[in-house]
Amino acid sequence: MGQQKDDVEVTDDDSESRKKIKTKELLKRRAPITGWLPSYTLGLFLQDFLAGFTVSLTEIPQGIAYAVIAGLPTQYGLYSGCMGCFIYVIIGSCRVINIGPTAIMALMSQSTVAAFGPPGAVLMTFLSGCLIFLAGLLNLGFVVDFFSYPIIAAFTTAAAIEIASCQVKTLMGIKGGSDSFLGSWETVFNRGSEFKKWDLLLGCVTVIFLFTVKEVGRKHGTLSYRKDWSKTKNLIGRFVYIFTLSRNAIAVIIGSVIAFTYHRRGYYLFTLTGSVEQGLPPFKLPSFSITHNGTYYSFNDVLETYGASLASTPIIAVVEHIAIAKAFSKGRSLDATQEFISLGLSNVMASFVQSMPITGSFTRTAVNHASGAKTTISGVVTGVMVLFALAFLTSTFAYIPKATLSGVIIVAMFYLCEFEAVTLLWRTKKPDLLPFAITVICCLFFSLEYGIFIGIATNMVFVLYSTARPKLQIEEICTAHGDGFVVTSKTGLHYAAAEYIREKILDKCCGEATAVIVNGEYVGNIDATVAKSFHTLKKELEGRNQRLIFFNFKKAVRESIIGIDAKLSENFRGGCLEDIFEDNVVRV
Repeated sequence: MGQQKDDVEVTDDDSESRKKIKTKELLKRRAPITGWLPSYTLGLFLQDFLAGFTVSLTEIPQGIAYAVIAGLPTQYGLYSGCMGCFIYVIIGSCRVINIGPTAIMALMSQSTVAAFGPPGAVLMTFLSGCLIFLAGLLNLGFVVDFFSYPIIAAFTTAAAIEIASCQVKTLMGIKGGSDSFLGSWETVFNRGSEFKKWDLLLGCVTVIFLFTVKEVGRKHGTLSYRKDWSKTKNLIGRFVYIFTLSRNAIAVIIGSVIAFTYHRRGYYLFTLTGSVEQGLPPFKLPSFSITHNGTYYSFNDVLETYGASLASTPIIAVVEHIAIAKAFSKGRSLDATQEFISLGLSNVMASFVQSMPITGSFTRTAVNHASGAKTTISGVVTGVMVLFALAFLTSTFAYIPKATLSGVIIVAMFYLCEFEAVTLLWRTKKPDLLPFAITVICCLFFSLEYGIFIGIATNMVFVLYSTARPKLQIEEICTAHGDGFVVTSKTGLHYAAAEYIREKILDKCCGEATAVIVNGEYVGNIDATVAKSFHTLKKELEGRNQRLIFFNFKKAVRESIIGIDAKLSENFRGGCLEDIFEDNVVRV
């Protein structure tokens, strides 16, 4: 008895120890900072600080530009660049990803801003965050699998084209006009004669400067240090590297200095961004009822107006974020559930500081990675720099020319377009070009929200068609003991294909053959409809003196077929095809 008691006590201790280990593992998975922070060093911080500071030089001008795209006051772009970084450092699992405003999220916010002003975008941020967080808790990460490469590439390309198109009129100094793809070009063609030459000149110079620096950086800027180089050459390489990463900030600074110089001398040559409200964003709960332009909207009214964007905004945020996280995971497995949770909480908390919807930024994440970020602390540095700019530098933002911001956006959108997708799809699977083209066209000529859903639906039609029309390999064999047909499918058989399979076998497997052998070697599953169809096929083949043989079927599939008719168990065979004929089992 005493020995039994000791055994129980050991078992209880082991159980408690295992629980503690599982708790620690769960904590590390849900709060990754607890895993690496204890071993964090000053050397790592210096590398993170340099990376975070470099990213902030891109984040600040981009934030202002993306606020312009969304139709928000420019300070909202900076509001959107801080809180996400502070939340993600605790629960984010990708060390280099930067969360904040993006061009696509800004474009998705246009309709809500037009309907309700800034409070509409802030409330959308909160609701999107709640939906994404809930999806994470429910382990709905598999939803992202429904977004194929052609659809994501098409949506990204269409969004980039629309954003760049909307900036052309601003680049030319033309006022007014629509923010849609067609409306923007209509404005350019109808009011092109009203362009301002200095805005156009500055915008074109900005575009040329950014393209040139970007291409130089792609060829030489990544070689910032090499052991076989001289000290002087390494310094030059490092300078080119930093200059390339900071090109957006440099373009904005130069444009602002030029505008400020002429403005102080009384020459108002350029259309300026205007004053940016100074100070840190207020920390408060988003308004669930909104009064805009003298009209009161209840929460239900707001939801009705949001419409499809209430679903599309969080979906696009997740797709963009997960795609970036996968790209920079460097072979490590990605916890999609954790990324859902971290992105959801980042949006929820960002809404408390008046942010528009945020997600991972490919451009800033690439800069962060190239700058040598070691942990998510680099994001904290970026967030602090954004807050510093809000507190002390907003007066200088008033002199940023709109043409310069448009140039920055246009160049960024050019590199966001996935033109190579057309070549890739042509080489790999040409039918995928159809959902790609449909998605691009619908996004540009209808809306991004409906475009991506139409694209997904089109893609699903292709998937369903391949399920309903599986490729069957039908081979006729002749032996000394008899002739037959061997039917092979290398996919699972589902209800949509049941009639097609039966009719195909009856049509192709005719003549003097005494057996139709269905090879189940590659069939992992079937459903009741297919099983019932096989039962009908058996009777039809017997009517023309042929026997149906189920060859090499797996146990689970065999049980499904026998469940329709127990007598079908006599039709199953294993081994090799020659044995079937030698045993004379095909004779009726």
